[in-house]
Amino acid sequence: MRKGIISLILILNTLGLFAEGISYTRTDSLMVVSLLEKSCIDKPSNSMLYFGHQLLGIPYVAHTLEINKKEKLVVNLRQLDCTTFVETVLALTMTHKELFDKQSREVSKRGLDKKSGGGNVWNVFCRHLSTVRYENGKPEGYPSRNHYFLWWAERNKAKGIVSLPIDELGTKPSFVKKQTIYIDWMTTHSEAYKMLKGNSSFITEIGKMEKASNGKQMYYVPSDKCRLGKKHMSFVKDGDILAVATKKKGLDTTHIGIAEWGSDGKLHLLNASQIHKKVVLEPMTLHTYMKKHPNNIGVWVLHVK
Repeated sequence: MRKGIISLILILNTLGLFAEGISYTRTDSLMVVSLLEKSCIDKPSNSMLYFGHQLLGIPYVAHTLEINKKEKLVVNLRQLDCTTFVETVLALTMTHKELFDKQSREVSKRGLDKKSGGGNVWNVFCRHLSTVRYENGKPEGYPSRNHYFLWWAERNKAKGIVSLPIDELGTKPSFVKKQTIYIDWMTTHSEAYKMLKGNSSFITEIGKMEKASNGKQMYYVPSDKCRLGKKHMSFVKDGDILAVATKKKGLDTTHIGIAEWGSDGKLHLLNASQIHKKVVLEPMTLHTYMKKHPNNIGVWVLHVK
């Protein structure tokens, strides 16, 4: 199987698919193809949890997207932060669905081959990652990236990639609340961003988008209600994306991860953790996690379609 994977990468490198449009290493492309080959054999019932667990133990490293003078798609499965972890898992899930869904094509247990999309898998993965990360599905300068999670959620909802299950409930639980968005963190802390520092045009462009977002509202589950079980929070499914809403001035959210209902009947967060310095399934419940961070007000819930 290993020989087959390496052959696929050689094919991809020969074709030069996406080679000039992205930053990646051979290790990253090998990992992508290997994970997807394994998934077509394992046939996971929940791809978000499946791929999330395949990345357990990967080191937490911040700012891995800030490595180029000009904005490019960065693929890095060797180092992940909370956002790149979720984006990578989602792109793997989308690629698995497109190439290996039983309803769309047969996949041999011997692994990927040209007929099942093997020669195209890297290209498809990169396309999906670019789609979820950027406003128009491709890098069009630094401001085109979905920097705030509000932008990420709105744009990926518009693309049909995610939905907001609380919005879709006919009768909403009495405990859910609305967060009114006021964001200006990036433009008021521009010196902290490598690509913004000293770039007045980028600051102006992002500032306009911040102002256009202010006053919008998002439903969230309050921190103290995260202790509830499936009976009361049936709209939260395994593999949903959870974004930690904050009352910190200028921000909408501060952390994201993937929902997993534990054997204890409580919600836990599968995430790239700055505290644990790696990708982990948080052993403490989501409720306990939220209590430890006083600026947290609750979680947004996004369902992957």
